[in-house]
Amino acid sequence: MERREIEIFLTLAEELHFGRTAERLLISQARVSHAVKALERRFGVTLFDRTSRRVALTAVGAALYADVRAGHDRIERGIAAAVAAGRGIAGTLSVGLEAPAVAELAAPVFGRFRAQNPGIELVFRETGFTDPLDLLRSGEVDVAVTNAPVEEHDLHQGPAVYTEPVVLAVSREHRLAGRAEITLDDLDHETVFRAGRRAAPYRREPEPVAATLLDLLARVAAGEGVCPLAAHAADYFARPTLAMVPFTAGAPPVRWVLCRRRGRSTARVAALAAAAAAAG
Repeated sequence: MERREIEIFLTLAEELHFGRTAERLLISQARVSHAVKALERRFGVTLFDRTSRRVALTAVGAALYADVRAGHDRIERGIAAAVAAGRGIAGTLSVGLEAPAVAELAAPVFGRFRAQNPGIELVFRETGFTDPLDLLRSGEVDVAVTNAPVEEHDLHQGPAVYTEPVVLAVSREHRLAGRAEITLDDLDHETVFRAGRRAAPYRREPEPVAATLLDLLARVAAGEGVCPLAAHAADYFARPTLAMVPFTAGAPPVRWVLCRRRGRSTARVAALAAAAAAAG
């Protein structure tokens, strides 16, 4: 397998989606499909089961992924160490976090980065609540972690650092508070607030209704509306006036991804993206 084929195979095995794979690798979906078909012809076996609705690894594909991923990670670590030594990569990398808890939740990614780049100091900053990409656009941080998708003409979405389910924050007196789980259909006829850049299909209000998360949660607790949040909110923002009800297993998750300004990537940003891709 050539290096590009390995990258395509590993990325598709992680994303299980041709479009997201192409987006991560900055290539066309046709290129992804062609590479996979070429590998399957060469090996004489199906690596992915794919229909119009889903993509899944076959048993052979899963076994190949485990073997190739392990070898690929060792090679990438070696290359990263050699490049860092040769370039003397050092300095500070500032990371803006839409959700500050991601600094802890994505510890494997950031720990890998620190281990591979001991000369770089990693500094976290909390971004604005109403505009989580404000510090990135102003140049106050080198890279931001926000929820996917990032569909901004001046920004580039990188690999994910953490993925988690979604819960619905409701007042303890709300009709859904006692449910074990809910579906997207349960949002119909509800006033649905949004926090940060929460993506469709959860987003119902075009603009935030509060200046801070504390204000937003207070409005939810008062019964003025409900708000979808990343699942870690159940631990980090628990309070007796709120209930955090999980969505059903098939609901779209929150994917916290790296985001940088187009044309502004640095060796430090690239090293963090490599650590995230390797940990994925």
